[in-house]
Amino acid sequence: LGKCLISPMVLAAYAYNRSLSQLGPGVRGEEQPGVLCQLFAFLMAFFGLAPTLLLLAMALECWLSLGHPYFYRRHLTRRLGAALGPAAAGLCALFCALPLLGFGEPMQYCPGTWCFIRMAGGGAGQLGFPVLYASLMGLLVLAIVACNVSSMRQLYGMARRQPRRGTAPAPAAAPRMEELDHLVLLGLMTVLFTVCSLPLIIRAYMGAFAADFNENADLSALRFLSVNSIVDPWVFIIFRTSVFRSFVRRVCRRLGSRRASLQGSSAAGDSRFCPPGC
Repeated sequence: LGKCLISPMVLAAYAYNRSLSQLGPGVRGEEQPGVLCQLFAFLMAFFGLAPTLLLLAMALECWLSLGHPYFYRRHLTRRLGAALGPAAAGLCALFCALPLLGFGEPMQYCPGTWCFIRMAGGGAGQLGFPVLYASLMGLLVLAIVACNVSSMRQLYGMARRQPRRGTAPAPAAAPRMEELDHLVLLGLMTVLFTVCSLPLIIRAYMGAFAADFNENADLSALRFLSVNSIVDPWVFIIFRTSVFRSFVRRVCRRLGSRRASLQGSSAAGDSRFCPPGC
């Protein structure tokens, strides 16, 4: 939804060879960002924060379902899950609309096809919102990483707590291999999300407290934030395919055989981590 709403503005700016403020001029003069630029800045802030909040809800659900299944079964319902999306979107919309009310200031970035909240070079009223925005993003990132790391520990423990080869039926191999697939996918998406979110948080603090006005660095941070929403679906699609699963099984088998050869263990114990039959 974010790409569908934001991309047409960028394409129109390139097609007409004009900036966003020129395409949608404001009523306060040419020095102030236009209406289209303000809308672009709002959408960028909203679609940077709202998916992060939804990712936190997904990470919490994964952590509760793995670590606290009885609490999860008793208190988490479909009605709560259905209400969580609109509630998160509404809260994020209200928060990101503060610059339109005077708390914070939208800014157009070179080459005129990007707009976001001013992160440096303004007064206390202008820089208060980006600091608050970055702080909220930082707390969400920390909470998501903590939940995902805990979920990964649970998945790793489930993969290790398997019977040795020959003591369990063959169908037990499938769920164990699925746990390993989820573990790898969750780890990759956690690293990608953290790497793409940190530059914006760092730039907001540097612009507010170190008075570091660097438009190119701010633009790079915005690009990192946009890359996350572009790459994440592809990572999920690619690493959930059968090709990737066979690759994980092959690596798992080689690691198990190498560990067995180094330890001099028997063939019965050469797959402690890998599921039987992988």
